[in-house]
Amino acid sequence: MSPSEAKNRIASLGAELKQHSYSYYVLAMPTISDFDFDKKLEELGRLEKEFPEFADPDSITQKVDGYITKEFITIKHKWPMLSLGNTYNEQELLDFDQRIKKAIGDSFEYVCELKFDGLSMSLTYEDGKLVRAVTRGDGIQGDDVTMNVRTINTIPKRLHTGSYPDHFEIRGEVFMHLKAFERLNTERIENGELPYANPRNFASGTIKMQDSAEVAKRPLDCFLYFLYTDRSLFKTHWESLEAVKSWGFHVNEHSRLCSDINGVFAFIKEWDKRRFDLSYDIDGIVIKVNSLGQQEELGFTAKSPRWAIAYKFKAEQAETELLSVSYQVGRTGAVTPVANLRPVFLAGTTVKRATLHNADEIEVRLKLHEGDWVYVEKGGEIIPKITGVNLDKRKTGAAAISYITHCPACGTLLERKEGEAAFYCLNDEGCPPQIVGKMQHFIDRKAMNIDGLGDETIETLYQKGFISHISDIYSLKDHSDDLKKMDRFGEKSITNMLDGIEKSKEMPFDKVLFGLGIRYVGATVAKKLAVHFKNIDSLASASLEELTTAEEIGERIALSIMEYFANEGHKAEIAKLMAQGLQFASEEKEVTLASNTLAGQTFIISGVFEKYSRDELKDIIEQNGGKIVSSISAKLNYLVAGENMGPAKLEKAQKLNIPIINDDQLLEMIGG
Repeated sequence: MSPSEAKNRIASLGAELKQHSYSYYVLAMPTISDFDFDKKLEELGRLEKEFPEFADPDSITQKVDGYITKEFITIKHKWPMLSLGNTYNEQELLDFDQRIKKAIGDSFEYVCELKFDGLSMSLTYEDGKLVRAVTRGDGIQGDDVTMNVRTINTIPKRLHTGSYPDHFEIRGEVFMHLKAFERLNTERIENGELPYANPRNFASGTIKMQDSAEVAKRPLDCFLYFLYTDRSLFKTHWESLEAVKSWGFHVNEHSRLCSDINGVFAFIKEWDKRRFDLSYDIDGIVIKVNSLGQQEELGFTAKSPRWAIAYKFKAEQAETELLSVSYQVGRTGAVTPVANLRPVFLAGTTVKRATLHNADEIEVRLKLHEGDWVYVEKGGEIIPKITGVNLDKRKTGAAAISYITHCPACGTLLERKEGEAAFYCLNDEGCPPQIVGKMQHFIDRKAMNIDGLGDETIETLYQKGFISHISDIYSLKDHSDDLKKMDRFGEKSITNMLDGIEKSKEMPFDKVLFGLGIRYVGATVAKKLAVHFKNIDSLASASLEELTTAEEIGERIALSIMEYFANEGHKAEIAKLMAQGLQFASEEKEVTLASNTLAGQTFIISGVFEKYSRDELKDIIEQNGGKIVSSISAKLNYLVAGENMGPAKLEKAQKLNIPIINDDQLLEMIGG
């Protein structure tokens, strides 16, 4: 693949995966199968490694999937709720096993657990009392759903036995048993309500309800599977499971301790058959390194623990008729084809649509014709992949399906650069979905986070002619009387919306910068730019050389920024937003260090320590002017080593003659 092809493929994959993630976590309406999502994520990660100059620092490969609703109080997780890497075949499990051995040697065990298809939950206990229940959210912070979780009978509200610590957190999965799902869904149908697609969505929808009395009427269950404490109480994960079980927590009885990867394979084979006998859905097996010390040594990527992986069971298949192909236009102008199918029941849900990705999928790989009977495969979610066509059922004279030539929204001729998969509508200033998409991006929680103003409202206001640019959002206060004449726009909702718009003017510079929608400038890049350039004028006037001196800003991002600010329309928008009082400069904050003793020194922390956690040692180093780095190189000043550190890391440090110190020696360096 050429650099140009890679650049465009990375951009299109990133945008597509973010949309799929939003549909899954916010709308509870998945638009792609687990398998297809994971394969696209894998492809994106591979391309970003091969072409790092095109990798977006805010890429979904560096983030935990999930979003936070605006219906509940947002709580920051004390320990991030990371997601697991997925695999679908034995070879990838063998590769995982080899990576573990390379890092910590051959002496370790695995714990195998069923992978429940539910809603991840974090429970906090203080003095044996449940004080907080928080959803995964974006992995860093989630929704406080304590009142709803307290209605789940299998979750103890107060512990009565066991030598549990004063404060701890325990993670688990909230789910609904299949018989309860069927009964409640039948009631919804009889009441004229839309049924839920599967138990996972029903559980997710229930836990997000505002009325906990209604939640209590829906029987939810919860399995707990991981304990977090400030100080290690146990040496192994298996010991911790046995302990929390004795404290009164509902721990799944089918977990197994395995001495090697062969035991893992035997467990997977057993449950691939037995899963259909369970009263609840599972979609795979979770494999974890048993030793907690070895887990800490193996550490984490930005998104996943290196000491655990999820094996997903193979997808089920069905055959159904292709009714039509429709097309959707995204914020970037990419046009995505969608297959509309004769409804077919597959793996517990009714499938009606499948994403066809691009023109090559239709015309080259599948060679689709009108009325074709297609094979669909599902890896656990609603929208599956079309894996092939039943040519024996093709109707005589059926016309081949050709990808459209013009934008379905504005009629502009579509263009595809040589080597690219997607077709684009380049009419970004006149194509309604692109215009609406830009404004929806601006109000997103990662950008201006405007309460009372959602995606549907943006679309309605655009259709009614109230807004066509992001700056128009701040002029809505001048149209309050006209807004009251619109359907479903009551005085209270209008007041809430206008208050939310006014409050958004307090959002910091980096949020505003991200909200502008500059290509390749994600939330993380926007923060880096805001810190480096301090204000919009310095950023807008920066040269290529000046831009690339900023942390993590490469030539691709720099050129995109320069192109953005060269556009007179963009300059006019910024001027209007500045006039409305938005923040286009960073606040100067004075950072007070405990000392500068470690200034200019770099450190890596590895292993397990008796007196301090690794996070506490990291804070000590940074508060005294030192810097934590991620990998060992000749430029590293010190390796702070504890027990059970990886042999490969130790060997490399010794080979490079890097000073190896313990936590006591570190404290001596800063005088105590």
